[in-house]
Amino acid sequence: MEIETPSRSYSTLLIESNDTQDAGLVANAKDGFLLNRRIYTLKVPQVAGGSILSVKVSWSQKLLYQDGQFSLNIPFSFPWYVNPIAKLLCKKERIRLNVNSGMGKEILCGSCSHPLKETRRLVGSLGFLYESEVRAWSMDDFSFSYKVHSSEILGSVLLNRVSMLDVDQRELFCFNLYPPTVNAMKVFRKEVVYVVDISASMQGRPLENVRSALLAALSKLSPADTFNLIAFNGKSLLFSSSMEPSGKESIGKAIQWIDQNFVAEGGTDISLPLNQAIEMLSKNGDSIPLVFLITDGSVGDEREICEALRGRLMKRGLNAPRISTFGIGLYCNHYFLQMLAQIGRGYYDAAYDLDSISSRLERLLNGTSSVILADLKIEALESLDSFELYPCYLPDLLSSRPLIVSGRFIGTCPGSVKVRGTLADLSSFVVDVKVQKAKDFPLERVFARRQIETITANAWFSGSKQLEEMVAKLSLQTGVPSEYTNLVLVENLKEKQTSKLETVDEKASDQLNVKKIIYLRALGVGFGNSKATADNLPVEAAEPKLHETSEMVFAAASNLCGKLCDFCCCMCFIQFCSRVSDRCAVTLAQLCTALACFECISFCCEVCGECG
Repeated sequence: MEIETPSRSYSTLLIESNDTQDAGLVANAKDGFLLNRRIYTLKVPQVAGGSILSVKVSWSQKLLYQDGQFSLNIPFSFPWYVNPIAKLLCKKERIRLNVNSGMGKEILCGSCSHPLKETRRLVGSLGFLYESEVRAWSMDDFSFSYKVHSSEILGSVLLNRVSMLDVDQRELFCFNLYPPTVNAMKVFRKEVVYVVDISASMQGRPLENVRSALLAALSKLSPADTFNLIAFNGKSLLFSSSMEPSGKESIGKAIQWIDQNFVAEGGTDISLPLNQAIEMLSKNGDSIPLVFLITDGSVGDEREICEALRGRLMKRGLNAPRISTFGIGLYCNHYFLQMLAQIGRGYYDAAYDLDSISSRLERLLNGTSSVILADLKIEALESLDSFELYPCYLPDLLSSRPLIVSGRFIGTCPGSVKVRGTLADLSSFVVDVKVQKAKDFPLERVFARRQIETITANAWFSGSKQLEEMVAKLSLQTGVPSEYTNLVLVENLKEKQTSKLETVDEKASDQLNVKKIIYLRALGVGFGNSKATADNLPVEAAEPKLHETSEMVFAAASNLCGKLCDFCCCMCFIQFCSRVSDRCAVTLAQLCTALACFECISFCCEVCGECG
């Protein structure tokens, strides 16, 4: 963020955690607030009334993919009270949109919330512009959707030569594999085990939302699928000792079992139910074994769980279960869940607030169950001198989302690569994927978050300080927050206005170039809280609260109201005094009015001083 005011400028900056001279300033920071991991609020101090502010915000976000279509949604609605009151002030809106699919295929546009004008059309690339003078700023968010039309599996490899400033001098690549948007391919038969945390901390809305998403997932199983349920706290509860067919009778019994056994109580033990789920799945090759782990807690043996499962899954080879994980709230260790999903060639998602649990979990359960191409291999990678994938293992291709992985390599990449896999009928599948240089496609920024999260999970798992330092450097280089960097707000005082009569030396001495650093609250999710898990603290207890600004305003307003009440009482007393002396009444009325005004000024100063 960059904010310009008449007298000061402000900008956010990432610094290494090790560079923080006073760790207490970071730990006790009250400025900067991340609401539900979606909205970041920031206090800009000392802004005079009537000032014109210039605010520039840059961020990155994932495109949503559903029914073969990508969609972009950006906040673009402004409340009525931010519209300038001055009639002479021109209000303009301008949106420039550039679309680059990276596929070299025709892009088909879908819906759009604003009247965009096409400015550029190339194969795989489009440009649009919207510009308008308006009476009031937009009340609608900006949305845009598009698809890359194909009746077969498409892929591409984009190469990006790194700059000299990159902390990792290995070349960067991105591998994309898209499912067909028409004539849907056959989906693998699947064996699914749902492993659900029912510890006491899940009581109330968290467990209710999980139950809702789970029932929706059970209803969408195909007749050829099999399933089972494991509920766990300090012990494990199994719906059945073996996998059950997904018929109406079995699903009906499962719903009854959920209603009877989904009672939030007890502690948290993840290892036992996870091992039970893996042992329960068969070792034949005509189905895809899936495990879904859902938890809100952190346990002490997480590294041991990952290490043991990595060895077991490697022995199982191609028939090893795919493990997908879902974290709820901020007490669970999200990097443990990410590492577990990487090892299990599955997917990870999370809900940090109660309202998003059901929708995000349902999307994970349904989306990752539709495997159309399994056991993928990119042959060209094996001929390189070295390579590293983010994530470290290739997941399967799903019908509900494209497969996108990035990585680093040393060596010479050929002009095309072969991608091999297994289809649902167990036949082999091979597709030639073209390798091309990324043009106007900043791979280092697009995949910075994924790279940072993957390396952070590996740093947590291995305890490597070297990987932690790499994450911090990548964070500073790309501007993406991490667990090893802190966000600060840097305040710069602008130069003092000088007259033409001042000499150069006088002007230089009057320059106000002193910087002030305001420490902001951490943006990371941390590495779990085993104590909070052991104490069974609820999910909502971890959600950060807004700074005491509103409480201070209400306190000052209450204080003001109290003074005004005192003022009213004084006025009643003045009415009594007026019967005795008109001069006395006038004097007391002036005094009380002055006191009330002073209290109004005091209130305004307190509020302005706190809110800026």
